[in-house]
Amino acid sequence: MSIWHVWQRDFLLTIVRLVAGAYPVWHQGPPSATQKIYFSNHTSHVDTLAILAALPHDMRATTHPVAARDYWDKSSLKRHIAQNLLNVVLIDRHHETGEDPLAPVRAALEQGHSIIIFPEGTRGADVLPQPFKSGLFHLANEFPHVDLSPVYLENLQRIMPKGAIWPVPLICKVHFGATEKRGEHEDKASFLARMRDAVIALAPRRPAS
Repeated sequence: MSIWHVWQRDFLLTIVRLVAGAYPVWHQGPPSATQKIYFSNHTSHVDTLAILAALPHDMRATTHPVAARDYWDKSSLKRHIAQNLLNVVLIDRHHETGEDPLAPVRAALEQGHSIIIFPEGTRGADVLPQPFKSGLFHLANEFPHVDLSPVYLENLQRIMPKGAIWPVPLICKVHFGATEKRGEHEDKASFLARMRDAVIALAPRRPAS
């Protein structure tokens, strides 16, 4: 990435911090630079930017968001942001090419990079995530040495609800949980349920009404 593109990226993420906060909350302690698969709830188009904005500056260059090609290929501006500023790994979620949609993600992990994925597969409007799809299980199975890092995005479903054009002035916090591993004999359903629970556990407890 060129210095000019780094400057553009950091300027964009600074705007995100000013508008939404994207304050990091590290539940495990100070962040480490070890390779990770960050997996998060998915509620808005700002989710990727919020997580990157919350990460330490020196970890951004080697952390690649995974996102849908059909969204980021819609305009030249989106392509510029995805390819030149955010190092997005684009996947074909509709399988239009007939290729394995996880192949680009595997390539990034094989190069030693970290990734950000949203295992729900689509945005949700609820505070808690929907059931996870199988992609996270396959990646954890194929890359057992990579730490799994749950992330919970607080308030983004209210700041940028589905269909919104302008953000609502609220504060987002990005909660990073303790690293996880797949159990040696853990089946897919149990693993995905446990990873979803790890994200849910980071959600702030709300007082009973």
